[in-house]
Amino acid sequence: MIYLNNETKIKELKQKIKKDNICIFIDFDKTITSNDSRDSWDAIANRKVMGEELANGLNVYYQKYGPIELDYTMTVEEKEKYIIEWYEKCMDLYYTYNLTKEKLKESVDYAGLEMRQGAKDFLFKLYKNNVPVIILSAGIGNVIEQFLKEENCYYDNITIISNFIKFDENENMIKFSDNMIHSLNKNIDKLGDLQVKEKIKGKEYRIAIGDLVDDITMMGKYPEDKSLKIGFLNSNITNNLEVYKKNFDIVFTEENNFYDIEKYINIV
Repeated sequence: MIYLNNETKIKELKQKIKKDNICIFIDFDKTITSNDSRDSWDAIANRKVMGEELANGLNVYYQKYGPIELDYTMTVEEKEKYIIEWYEKCMDLYYTYNLTKEKLKESVDYAGLEMRQGAKDFLFKLYKNNVPVIILSAGIGNVIEQFLKEENCYYDNITIISNFIKFDENENMIKFSDNMIHSLNKNIDKLGDLQVKEKIKGKEYRIAIGDLVDDITMMGKYPEDKSLKIGFLNSNITNNLEVYKKNFDIVFTEENNFYDIEKYINIV
């Protein structure tokens, strides 16, 4: 199903948005990838490569903290301490199990990550039309980068802002990047560096595409009449539909895809 929150605004923006005046902010897990795909944290925890304990540990944390992330009866302030705790515990697990660059690549190869239908064509069209794409993800940047390379769609118009793992000269994991990015602090105003700001400079319109309500902050504070917020509601549809309709201009439920998105924006 497709829900349009403000049809007048959407129609007006479709007329105004052109390939040379927009930039795209997009989430990765369950947005570029399909609803049924593993996420970029889980992708590394491949049992064939990293053993059972890492995967089991991550699953325990997901069962505890995942429902909190999707609970929209809680405020951001109430959630944040739990989300930070979740990310810190997951990061600690990766430190424990001696991740290397080779193991990361092998895990991604085995992970079975799948693109949402139409995502690859969508990214290609944005590349051909030189539209800046900022992938702002609370996942693991190395996985996102590796996956896009394997799919032959890691184009030079794409910038990834995420949690990157740093390796030493022997390709052993040292640590995660200093600034933790989690689902509640994804905001280009706070996280974007000068290079990113230069890429989006002069772009009058911004589009945010994500699967969590919190993804609407990716584009930063921006005028309503110059921004379009598109959401994939992947789970708990009955409970969360109204809050998604309240926050997104367009809401897709079930397994909608990027060909549906192209009906509402001009990228060619």
